[in-house]
Amino acid sequence: MAGHSKWANIKHKKAAQDQKRGKIFTRLIKEITVASRLGGGDVGTNARLRLAVEKAYESNMPKDNVERAIKRGSGELDGVDYEEIRYEGYGIGGAAVMVDCMTDNRVRTVADVRHAFAKHGGNLGTDGSVAFLFKHCGQLVFPPGFDEDKVMEAALEAGAEDVLVNDDGSIEVIAAPADFLPVKESLVKAGLKPELAELGMKPLGENLLAGDDAVRMQKLLDALESLDDVQEVYTTAVLEG
Repeated sequence: MAGHSKWANIKHKKAAQDQKRGKIFTRLIKEITVASRLGGGDVGTNARLRLAVEKAYESNMPKDNVERAIKRGSGELDGVDYEEIRYEGYGIGGAAVMVDCMTDNRVRTVADVRHAFAKHGGNLGTDGSVAFLFKHCGQLVFPPGFDEDKVMEAALEAGAEDVLVNDDGSIEVIAAPADFLPVKESLVKAGLKPELAELGMKPLGENLLAGDDAVRMQKLLDALESLDDVQEVYTTAVLEG
């Protein structure tokens, strides 16, 4: 057993994403563009692009938007040249925060990120200051109520690294980055569709925050996630209440 109130935090994240659907489209288009630029426009040979395109369709993005983003990234259409940047820092109670950005203006982005940290009680750190507190992996999350044994058996058979059952009954399947899509597809074929499936940075520890500290930390996370250049925000903070 591991973790605290994971499902409540996941539900909040999903609700926030649903409220920012236009922004989600912008983030996905950036990801598709960069993925196709780095690995080519063929989803059959470019796993990162394939994952981005799957997310786009799951978010009901029109096919034309997806195809244009791929063409911009692969050089068939003119477009903005985005740069990937990661910022690291600390939030309330020393909770670690990682901010992944895509930008066409590094100066603007770092100023915006630094301002969000400073305004909401956090501190922007140096490169590597919190990276060791996270692991790059795939996470597939099932809400409380799923058959733990069935998920575990199917996940491990598909090549997952680990299966974690949290205190609230939610289940997390962890997969190596290269195995993420095959594991996800195997689970779906077994009738086990995860509520959340992401390739990103999983915190290796937790900072449990409650009361006013939790409220302040949520404001910091919301401020960072609202920035136009921010793609993803990861944190060791687990918010109670």
